[in-house]
Amino acid sequence: MKALSSMGFALFGAALVAISYGLARFAFGLFVPSISAELSLTSYLVGIIGALPFISFVLSTLVAPLAADRLGARNLAILSGSFGVGGLALISQSSDALSLGMGVFICGICTGLMMPALTAAMQALVSRAMHGRVSSIMNAGTSIGIIVAVPTVVFLSDAWRLTYTIFAALTAMGVVAAWYFIPSVSRVIPANAAPPPPITRSQWSRLIRLTIFAFAMGFVSAPYWLFAPDLAVTLGALSPGHTGWLWFAVGVAGLGGAVISDLADRNNPPITQALMLMMLSSSLVLLAASPGQLALAMFSAMVFGLAYMSLTGLYLMTGIRLLPGRLSMGPVLPFMACALGQAVGSPVTGVLVDRLGYADAFAIFSVVGILVAVLSPLYPGHIDYLTEEEEPQPTEAEDTGLQAAYDHQLLDENGDPIEPVAEDAETLS
Repeated sequence: MKALSSMGFALFGAALVAISYGLARFAFGLFVPSISAELSLTSYLVGIIGALPFISFVLSTLVAPLAADRLGARNLAILSGSFGVGGLALISQSSDALSLGMGVFICGICTGLMMPALTAAMQALVSRAMHGRVSSIMNAGTSIGIIVAVPTVVFLSDAWRLTYTIFAALTAMGVVAAWYFIPSVSRVIPANAAPPPPITRSQWSRLIRLTIFAFAMGFVSAPYWLFAPDLAVTLGALSPGHTGWLWFAVGVAGLGGAVISDLADRNNPPITQALMLMMLSSSLVLLAASPGQLALAMFSAMVFGLAYMSLTGLYLMTGIRLLPGRLSMGPVLPFMACALGQAVGSPVTGVLVDRLGYADAFAIFSVVGILVAVLSPLYPGHIDYLTEEEEPQPTEAEDTGLQAAYDHQLLDENGDPIEPVAEDAETLS
């Protein structure tokens, strides 16, 4: 294994996220027009198939923490990438809805396993002071993957089989790189760390609210991820190649989501949640109202990308805050909820498109998003890491935020900080 600096690991992790999230999961919507035309798929079938990777994502995420402990970070990352290679290759050879659905389902497994593997590796390679920044950079990898996928659509809009073959080859390169750069650590936290404190009623309440908001956001975002390119082609008469620029705009704007989510986490999460949900809802209406105007459609995509990536980053950081010391639960539950929301929203969108058309279907989801945004005062903000019986104590600036969450996680039984896993040479075998 070749040692990486903290920033080097962040960039490498972003590359693996770009493959597993960007190429294996979210790029599918770009090719829906071409795939639907060749395989004669209805909107309802597309909606069902589009839900499959989110379902497999949730299922694989449930077993990922145990797999990370048993297999180690390196082997889990390799396993994740192998599923990606298999799923992408199967998509490239799909002859009907069944084989296509199997391919996207397998790709969802790749997505669900990758982040836990990277989290385990981060605990071993990255100092606690850098965990928040590294997590934000890795989360931005989704946008990078989407940007990478764009040229293939612009220049190979009808050659979706060749494109997915290229994606499979890139993923195979990621598998080799994972074997070379990721340590074979098996523990996410040090063996001598104190067990995390019991989850209080206040924490459960906040976690449930966070999970509901994440589910709702995933539900509202589902139409855009799956049907936006097809809407632009069907209603706006744009060429399939032009739809690639929509995803380019999503990816570029999404890169700013890491910055916004970090600022939001430090300042006022509920207000940011409300604003970003309003932006997400507005992007749906804007695209449905002007699908034939490429400039406005791209502006809609930029609004969507910025809002979506900001919200996912915010949910990640809030989850860490709510349950410090429980990396297999705190940040994972909102991501699972978001995926479940997308899994439910995709077939619902397909049904509405078949019955009402694209414009009305997107408008309905936009209204749902606005209603959820109105409820944002209920979003869990900052909390103190205290039991319910303790009186809140003033904290120093350095004792708040994500750093405090990770420090809380790495305390010994006496409440004293312990060294991270990276300090133990035995774990870096």
